[in-house]
Amino acid sequence: MKSNPIRSSVIGSYPFPGWLELASTQLERFGTDDLAELQRDAVVAAMHDQVAAGLDVVTDGEQTRLDFNLSFYGHLRGIDLESVSPRRFGPPAHDQRGRHAVVAPLSAPAGLGVVAEYLRLRAVAGESPSLPTVTLKASVPGPYTLAGRLVPNPGLGYPDRWALTEALLPIVRRELEELVAAGCAEVSVDEPSMSCYAHREDPARFVDIFNRTVETVAGKTRVCTHLCFGNYKARAVGPRRIAPMFPAFLGFRCDELHVEMASREFAELPLIAEVARRMDVAVGVIDVKSYYIETPEEVARRIRLCLEHVPAERLVVAPDCGLSQTARWAARRKLDSMVAGARLVRRELGLA
Repeated sequence: MKSNPIRSSVIGSYPFPGWLELASTQLERFGTDDLAELQRDAVVAAMHDQVAAGLDVVTDGEQTRLDFNLSFYGHLRGIDLESVSPRRFGPPAHDQRGRHAVVAPLSAPAGLGVVAEYLRLRAVAGESPSLPTVTLKASVPGPYTLAGRLVPNPGLGYPDRWALTEALLPIVRRELEELVAAGCAEVSVDEPSMSCYAHREDPARFVDIFNRTVETVAGKTRVCTHLCFGNYKARAVGPRRIAPMFPAFLGFRCDELHVEMASREFAELPLIAEVARRMDVAVGVIDVKSYYIETPEEVARRIRLCLEHVPAERLVVAPDCGLSQTARWAARRKLDSMVAGARLVRRELGLA
């Protein structure tokens, strides 16, 4: 259980500053030291916005995951990176994200890069002596979600997505172990593909995969996971219902389970009571798919609704999903309102 009631948190990603978007399209022009400076400055900007809002938990905003060759697939050996999206025109959708062919046994000898991201975040935080007490969180994609952009290769023993998942599982688990060894107090193991496809797959199988992924770090760090319905360019990809996941997903071995609520007008809200009986529940009280800016009073009303089902000490408030698909000006204002709304309710309850 967390230490403070109605804690404010984020999922992981945060919008890139405009200059970073521009730089990421021409990375070949930068030297290695230039890139290191670019990445650090982006983390400074993301942390500044989160700390200025007053969040209890902050991340590096996933600012250094600039492009396919600097993100997780760039760390994997055994794949042929596809550099051109299969569909480049028309309305945005998930089929505009490429898939990578598996051409050799999968491995990641140098890890997935998340430990370096965490150490960079910690260094930036350590350089700010006036920084308030915040928890630093690192996010890692789970093996099933990571397998989604790989093309199976039966000849190599990877006949389907499940086989790819099993190959990636120890790679992700090792990354989590190294994060814990580096002192990371909170990790988010993100498996949005599980929540997107729970309606058509065996949810108990997903639980087994998740629990085996975290089995060596559970109890050594705060383990969180994030359920959503897809947010690529603010588009969902799965049926937006939590019910197909329950009760199976209540078996996740984690300390905090996040559910998308704001974009669905808090449908199925009573289900958070089931989560809170087993773990802390993080509720999305900010709609990252909308450019309507919630007011602190609106956020406070949403939090009060949540408190009808869960005790304050079990409740975490967060955006519905990562903020990377939301313009930075809106993300800042939404986080400001979220934190202010949480403070309003804490004062009402005498918890401030």
